Amino acid sequence: MAEMSARALARYQSMAAAARRQRRLEHWLPWIVIGGMFALWEIIVVAFGIAEFILPAPHDIVNSMIRWWRPLMQDSLVTLYCTLAGFGMAIVGGVLLGVAIGSSQMVYKGLYPLLIAFNSIPKVAVVPILIIWFGIGVWPPILTAFLISFFPIVVNVATGIATVEPELKDVLRALGAKPRDIIVKVGLPRAMPYFFASLKIAVTVAFVGAIIAESVAPNAGIGRLIMVASSRFDVPLVFAGLIITGFMGIVLYWIAEYIERRTTGWATRGQNQNLAAGG
Repeated sequence: MAEMSARALARYQSMAAAARRQRRLEHWLPWIVIGGMFALWEIIVVAFGIAEFILPAPHDIVNSMIRWWRPLMQDSLVTLYCTLAGFGMAIVGGVLLGVAIGSSQMVYKGLYPLLIAFNSIPKVAVVPILIIWFGIGVWPPILTAFLISFFPIVVNVATGIATVEPELKDVLRALGAKPRDIIVKVGLPRAMPYFFASLKIAVTVAFVGAIIAESVAPNAGIGRLIMVASSRFDVPLVFAGLIITGFMGIVLYWIAEYIERRTTGWATRGQNQNLAAGG
């Protein structure tokens, strides 16, 4: 019996050590992949002698960031502000409309075709109209970010609300629950994993909307900076703007993922337990 207990303890310690190594690898893996990508990029550019105006090496992009750090910082803050403003509007409007569509078959039948048609319109074609209505400024990027990130939130929230089992609804009604109680106490918690999945998509595409508007109506922001740099064939500065945009998108994605883990950890607790066990 003692020998079996010792073997079980050794097996448990081995599994725990393997789980710790896996967590450390998962923590550092994104940085290893990013670093490896930039190292490979540098090697390819130097080895093949690719001209800077075609594909700049990472060290050229870093030098451009150092040289133009002030306009990069100013334009990045403008783009970040427009993205967050449009994204916040999309969250409020998307959740409200998603709840309405997911909880009512009549609203779904009436509005869903219109939403699909509107989402099919290229947002770059809407930007000139927004400029006519609101002028050149922050409103076209904000509204474009809103329009491009609104649809994923609506669809996912509506899906989460609509997937509440009919049998569960019948039981709740038999217990005296009102439709509002079913939505608030069952539907919304059920929709949370869908909601956060949509946030991680919408927060990245919101940058796309903001930069599209800034490129069409150049007043400020990363889109304007990229257009100005392109007109001067300053390709390292173009890549610097793209990399900074990608970095901001990653940060916002991580924030959404952190909030998701803190609020909807119950949705993935089985997966987390399997990983902790080294499975």
